Order: sequence, then structure tokens, then C-alpha cells
Amino acid sequence: MATITSKDGIDIYYKDWGSGQPIVFSHGWPLSADDWDPQLLFFLSKGFRVIAHDRRGHGRSSQTADGHDMDHYADDLAALTAHLDLNDAVHIGHSTGGGEVVHYLARHGESRAAKAVLIGAVPPIMVKTESNPGGLPKQVFDGLQVQVATNRAQFYRDLPSGPFYGFNRPGVAAQEGLIQNWWRQGMMGGAKAHYDGIVAFSQTDFTDDLKKLTLPVLVQHGDDDQVVPYEDSAPLTAKLLQNGTLKTYQGFPHGMITTQAETINADILAFITG
Repeated sequence: MATITSKDGIDIYYKDWGSGQPIVFSHGWPLSADDWDPQLLFFLSKGFRVIAHDRRGHGRSSQTADGHDMDHYADDLAALTAHLDLNDAVHIGHSTGGGEVVHYLARHGESRAAKAVLIGAVPPIMVKTESNPGGLPKQVFDGLQVQVATNRAQFYRDLPSGPFYGFNRPGVAAQEGLIQNWWRQGMMGGAKAHYDGIVAFSQTDFTDDLKKLTLPVLVQHGDDDQVVPYEDSAPLTAKLLQNGTLKTYQGFPHGMITTQAETINADILAFITG
């Protein structure tokens, strides 16, 4: 397997296919680079070089007990881009991966990047605070940690069966293969990484990071996202960006990169090439 070693000794697994302008994909919690398969194959066929890594503690990367925070996530992504000497890259992040992309660009600069895409992403901040009254109560995320700590296997069966892909909506047929693949990816990762990662994706405030970005950013979000609620994420993110474009998808769920891949991919391609 292709891996790099982070500055604190963690092996980070990655896929690197093709040639041409690089597109770098950052996945959501608690999944892996495999969640990007529909995008990797599509953009590879369009002549791009596609790269996706497993976040530390996730997938095939080291199951370390430490470093499960946005600073380490961003530094690992910076190490990968430096190792592969990527330039003019498009960075695409889904959910937690959107936060990783934003923090990487703000923390390490935009010199290697051309554009960015945030899909169902967690910025500006998910948890309810005085400055973010529309956020979700901290108790919601505490409850997620309890489920990870006590019965992760069942939790990872229930989440994709219902709100993640919108399979709990009337008239939406569940796809057993997607549910099982979600469970497979989740159970590949480490429980400690997933437990700590809930704090990382819910409590990190990306407001200042978003304000720093100058490159073009496409913000894609479904208005029926039951995991990262639309009203407290995408519109606020787009307003904070200096060069942001908001694309809202009526009725699309959080996992729309898989269930509505054809639409999402086409819009990303138009943004990259436009």
C-alpha cells in the first residue's frame, strides 16, 4: 500500500491514480478514501490525477490514540501534498473533510491550490454556542460519542440505514450495498479516532479560516441534510468566503456524493473547468 509518514510518525494511506491536474479528496467521518470511489473513477476518466487518503485513525492509516484534531488533520494533508509535490490542486472535502480542507488551506496557505469544493461540510461550526445559536446542542454530539464507545458496530449500521443517505424519507428505497459498504469503512477505522473525531468536527470553529481563503470555493449542500443541517452551515460558509459560490440541492441528503453522484460530479467538473 502507498503510505506517507507524518511528522509524528503516523502512517497515512493514500490512493494516487492518473496524471494531469490533481484533485485531492478528503473524506467524511468515520469513513475512508473508498467513500470517494464514484468521484475518483469519474474524474480519472476526465483526465485528472485523483488522490484520496485515509485520515489518521481511519481506514488503512495508523490507528493512533493521539492527534485526532483539525490541526493534525490539516498537517497530514499538507504532508501528503508536499510528498507528492502537488501544485494547482483542487481540494474537495465532504463533511468532516470539508473542515479539513478549509483548515489546511488557512493553516498552510493556498500556494499549491487552485480551487476548493466543500460538500455537506461542517464549517463554520456545528455545535450551538452564543455566537452560533442555530447550531446543534452539545448533547447531540455527546450522544454520538456514547454510541461509538458502547456499540459502534450497531451505530454504524443504523446511521447509513437512515439519515446519512436519506433512506428514512418516504419513498426513498434503502440500498443495502451502500449501507454495508458504509459499515465496512467505519469498522476499518479505530474507535479512539472516531470518538475524538466527533469533537473535532463538531466543536472546531472555522470562521476565521473561511475568512482567510481567497481562492474560488464551491459550496455544495443538500437542503435535506439530516447530519449537517443546511441552514447553519452552507449559507453561512458562503457568506464568510471571499470568493465562494453556494449551490443548494433540493431534497438531497448528506451522502449525496454517492446517491446523487452524477449530479454532484457534473457540477464539480463545471466549476473546475469554468
